[in-house]
Amino acid sequence: MKSTSQKMQRRSISGVFLLNKPLGLSSNAALQKVRWLFRAQKAGHTGALDPLASGLLPICFGEATKFSHFLLDSTKRYQTTIQLGNSTTTGDVEGEILLEKSIPTLTEDQIKQVLAQFVGDIQQIPPMYSALKKDGRPLYELARKGIEIEREARPICIYAIELIKFTLESISIDVTCSKGTYIRVLGEDIAKALGTVGHLTYLHRTQTGHFDIVPEFTIEYLESLTEEARENLLLSVYSPIDHFPKVQVPEGRAEYFSRGMESNIDHEQVAQVLVFAGEKCLGLAEITDRKRLVPKRVLNL
Repeated sequence: MKSTSQKMQRRSISGVFLLNKPLGLSSNAALQKVRWLFRAQKAGHTGALDPLASGLLPICFGEATKFSHFLLDSTKRYQTTIQLGNSTTTGDVEGEILLEKSIPTLTEDQIKQVLAQFVGDIQQIPPMYSALKKDGRPLYELARKGIEIEREARPICIYAIELIKFTLESISIDVTCSKGTYIRVLGEDIAKALGTVGHLTYLHRTQTGHFDIVPEFTIEYLESLTEEARENLLLSVYSPIDHFPKVQVPEGRAEYFSRGMESNIDHEQVAQVLVFAGEKCLGLAEITDRKRLVPKRVLNL
């Protein structure tokens, strides 16, 4: 009997799909499911979400993976709910109760004043339950054994926090932040600043870079479509950096660019520019102060 992998004919496909990842599924499991549905040879996601988090997970196929790091490094936006009054070992509902503390009576103005304290450049200590590594081992492996090590605070930026709603025991907020931000830690720190402890009960990503979530783009929706209809949902290979300036390759130099060769170009200096031959994107380049077009990422389409 042939294996499933032998039966499936993988294909070369390039583009970006804006998956709305469900709860209960790891980012890698979601990636593999979507890759299987598209029968794609190559795919990668652009910033992991915990199984207990849902929302936007852009998936890059084929040549689009050459630009995926721009999304990994981009600004993210989340909606989250912080349960007040008790903390957990993991900072979310998956962990065991660690501490319990009374919740002060809070007004909307008091909550907004506390939230404002976290806006801007701040230092954040990464959690033990994270994929960061110490001597080659993920911290979460150590945490599961009850081992805690000292972690250095890291600089992050909170661009905005908005209060969505609050009850006597919880607050829901909308957070726009830099890469490397742990919303679980932010939730714990906010709860502490409010005079209590807390943990996350809900986390949903709504933006990655300039991409907004498309709520209907679920795995179930993909499963309901034909292969052609799925492919029509893909954004362009260069969509992660579609906002970069664009130039046309010098006449007769398209093939040279695709071989990674430099060319002269009558254009001002630009650190990162998308290069086209007509409507076809050839890749990403730099234009130097000597007006040289230097390929940085060449697309093979």
